[in-house]
Amino acid sequence: MLMSSPPAPTPVAHDAPPAPIARLLQRAGIQVNGPAPWDLQLNDATTWQRMMVHGTLGFGESYMDGLWDCERLDELVCRLLRADGDHVVTARFLPHWLAQVLRHGLLNLQSVSRAFRVAEQHYDLGNDLFAAMLDSRMVYSCAYWPRAADLEQAQEHKLELIGRKLELRPGERLLDVGCGWGGLAEHAARHFGCQVVGATVSREQAALARERCAGLPVTVELADWRSLAGRWDKIVSVGMFEHVGPKNYAAYFRHMRELLDAQGLFLLHTIGTERTERATNAWTERYIFPNGKLPSAVEIARAIDGQFVIEDWHNFGPDYDRTLMAWWARFEHAWPQLRARYGERFFRMWKFYLLSSAGFFRSHQGQLWQIVLAPRERTREYRSVR
Repeated sequence: MLMSSPPAPTPVAHDAPPAPIARLLQRAGIQVNGPAPWDLQLNDATTWQRMMVHGTLGFGESYMDGLWDCERLDELVCRLLRADGDHVVTARFLPHWLAQVLRHGLLNLQSVSRAFRVAEQHYDLGNDLFAAMLDSRMVYSCAYWPRAADLEQAQEHKLELIGRKLELRPGERLLDVGCGWGGLAEHAARHFGCQVVGATVSREQAALARERCAGLPVTVELADWRSLAGRWDKIVSVGMFEHVGPKNYAAYFRHMRELLDAQGLFLLHTIGTERTERATNAWTERYIFPNGKLPSAVEIARAIDGQFVIEDWHNFGPDYDRTLMAWWARFEHAWPQLRARYGERFFRMWKFYLLSSAGFFRSHQGQLWQIVLAPRERTREYRSVR
């Protein structure tokens, strides 16, 4: 994916933002062209107009275009979110906000026909990019940091935690829904003795996962969750539920229940939000995860009603902040080798994605949940694992 470089920004004198944005910045403790590392450094005053007209989309695009900069973008976004800046901008300045709400409300943006689009735009960008940014297993989800010294160890601890929460045993059949590049499938087969089937909508992920798991009892399928069949001792889904969509939540859990043995367990690892949203972040949807939607706790609880018993609900959202900052450090270090293929505008887009996401979790708007679910018919006692 090659994106052309933006024109070099021309520094401008302090241009006062419109009064509503000025009040938001003041509430967040952010100055325009101020001395703090989280202050917004304005290169072009058209930034304000783009924010006024396009809200969060204009905010991100103006950064991609070099119209403003910030030394600590992660902290800037954190402060804006703690000041409820995303909702202030959306509610007051986004003329097409209602269209977004109607789009999410009326259309099934995660239908079967749309299921592979996120892979085409995001997960198939290039294995070189993700290999440079992620750990050696290429685990593209929140790591577990309480006793880890680095990203490699934190991801290993996460995989081990999942195995223990699922009570994995040798010979059990494990379904990995959204298996990515196969890191979890390999770990479950190699260290817990499981027979694993992984499913992904990404051709690039599937190809590399098959290479990674060669010689192990692991099969990798290119498949949407709705096409999965069989009967499984355990099911796991890590970092995939964000692509299911509210219109499909009930069907998703109903299908997982149909696939799961009555004495089995299902672990769902997903990003969540602290409130139910009617639309998604417009910049993230356009440039990073098309048709994605983060669930709230209420939406998940409603969807599993009558299908599963909640055995455990573990939130370690702050660990995603640390994970994203580790990914950013690795990506920045590797950029000289990636620059020729991806281009400078991609660099600013990816930087905005990683650092604004870190700010999202640091603000506590973003959560990271591991939820262990059991069929109502299960008779075995479950003990939570940390």
